[in-house]
Amino acid sequence: MRRDPALLALEDGRVFRGTAAGARGTAFGEVVFNTAMAGYQETLTDPSYRGQIVVMTASHVGNYGLAKDDAESDRIQVSGFCARAFSDRFSNPRGEEALLPALGRAGVVAIDGVDTRALVRHLRSLGAMRGAVSTEHASEAEAAALVAAIREQPRMEGAALGLSAGTAEAYRFGEPGGPRVAVLDYGVKRNILRKLAARGLSGTVFPAAATAGEVAAAGPWDGFFLSNGPGDPAALPACVGTIRDLLATGRPLFGICLGHQLLGLALGARTFKLKFGHRGVNHPVRDVATGAVSITSQNHGFAVDLATLPDGLALTHVNLNDGTCEGFRLEGRPVFAVQYHPESAPGPHDSDALFAEFASSLGR
Repeated sequence: MRRDPALLALEDGRVFRGTAAGARGTAFGEVVFNTAMAGYQETLTDPSYRGQIVVMTASHVGNYGLAKDDAESDRIQVSGFCARAFSDRFSNPRGEEALLPALGRAGVVAIDGVDTRALVRHLRSLGAMRGAVSTEHASEAEAAALVAAIREQPRMEGAALGLSAGTAEAYRFGEPGGPRVAVLDYGVKRNILRKLAARGLSGTVFPAAATAGEVAAAGPWDGFFLSNGPGDPAALPACVGTIRDLLATGRPLFGICLGHQLLGLALGARTFKLKFGHRGVNHPVRDVATGAVSITSQNHGFAVDLATLPDGLALTHVNLNDGTCEGFRLEGRPVFAVQYHPESAPGPHDSDALFAEFASSLGR
């Protein structure tokens, strides 16, 4: 099947040409790469990828189709999608539809036929940057105009995407009867809620902008959970203030990804933007206390600055690739967080015990 030409352009003027897939049009976002060999549906539907054009390093994407049970949210979240080759058909008894029609229906502009090795090497050398994928800028003059438009787009620094990536209305999860948890939703993945419920926990998922007073009014709560999400944690000062109020209750608290960063800010640390981020399912992380190394799934472009951890905040996990902070805990309190994704599916299950630890702190 012949497809129309398309291109992916970067703010530094580099242009990669390929063929159109998914919807037609132009989409802007931060261009990042994911090194996972599988899990493209989880990537597409992860709210933490909102505002980003994701480049997959796997050579073939779409081979096993899509299945509704594998979605991490109710829709495709990425701004754009890129691969060396998208499969026109799939082979998988669990598969329910092919990738390309789903991208088109979701309005996601995508491109394949790109030299993704060259593109990823470029991003690794210069860092994640603003870009666009387009089916509407074929000529050299049009491509140059697109680069100029890219340079007018907002950067990820300062983007408060976590306020809009999650639910707009509070809703319940899990089967009542066990410890009750209030989840602050900055873009929570479905499998996080499944993991909490599997440990006998239930409760309510609140919008990111919910105040501590609004959360307390729906209580009482045995503990709190801070979810993953997209954007810059430093752009969410109201959320940081809410977390400080929740900490003052003395209840257990567990955070993942953006929740890890926001908790760090609430406790006095600072965050910074990584050069090209951590996105994949094979990142080694060392447990500081035991020395054990876990293979983890990751998706983040910001991190807690290890050098700014205040007294009383103990480093628990370190990324073995670049030495960045992957986890900490508040000494003497059942308050802890990790930067990586222990709930990830597909991906390693090395870190499932973190959910058991949180449940245990709630008396489960």
